[in-house]
Amino acid sequence: MQHRKYPFIVGFLIVPLVLYITFVIWPYLQTFGYSLTNWTGESQNFKFIGLDNYTALFHDSVFRTALWHNILLLIFLPVITILLALFFAFMVNVGGRSTAGGVQGVRGAGIYKVVYFFPQVLSVAILIVLFGAVYRSDSAGLLNGILVKLHLEDANNPIEWLNDPNLVLWCLLAIQVWAGVGFYLVLFSAAMQSIPKDIYEAALLDGAGRGQTFFKVTLPLLWDSVQTSWVYISIFAMDFFALVSGLTPGTGYGGGPDHHSEVMATYLMRNFLSFGKSGYACAQGVIIMLVTLIVSAVTLRVSRRDRIEF
Repeated sequence: MQHRKYPFIVGFLIVPLVLYITFVIWPYLQTFGYSLTNWTGESQNFKFIGLDNYTALFHDSVFRTALWHNILLLIFLPVITILLALFFAFMVNVGGRSTAGGVQGVRGAGIYKVVYFFPQVLSVAILIVLFGAVYRSDSAGLLNGILVKLHLEDANNPIEWLNDPNLVLWCLLAIQVWAGVGFYLVLFSAAMQSIPKDIYEAALLDGAGRGQTFFKVTLPLLWDSVQTSWVYISIFAMDFFALVSGLTPGTGYGGGPDHHSEVMATYLMRNFLSFGKSGYACAQGVIIMLVTLIVSAVTLRVSRRDRIEF
């Protein structure tokens, strides 16, 4: 019987493995191969140039700027998104007043979950159209209109949210936080609902406040979910192509003004499709992959802790 199970297992795994190698591993290997050439993308006539593309990348001021923007997103996007999602999940699940029925969420918790999750049903294209209206650089824009009505801004000199070098990246970050918090709220809510209510009730009986309950009970028991979420958001922060290309000024793929919202993905596409520097773009793709793998591995290593059973 033992000898029969191996052909059975191999039979189930061989097709997915072949598909994975064909459509995932092989394109990665091709990308790395092209990154060592001067390929223009228009023909198969190219020559091997070794690591020249990689050397050029780190002397490219635009690429360094794009890399720095991705690093900022890697720092702020997971922190803000996870903190807000944890806070809202805690409030809608166990943040209400303790009653005879036990620990419960705030009043209207079910409605709040639907409201917070709503941005998840919107596609990126809809987000671009929606926030294009929110960030309009005249008094007809939602933000500028509110500020003008509150007399906090001059109608003749509105804020140019997506054209201001000091604001544009943070405006994009705010969009992604708004769109992403609901998903992680639901994820953390599901994890919280698996925690026995007796643990919270025992903490309340011992005199623990909401803050102590959150940091001493909820967060340690949700750590696996937080760890996974951090890795997932970090991977997303390495992309950001759609929002930047759809909302910011610039040639072809956004990134303006003057590269102040440039990220590695937009610079890659500009080199690949607009400048005819496909080998150079492939080198950027390899760098993005390596940075993503390193960030994921470091995040998992740093955030690793003993599993708490309950």
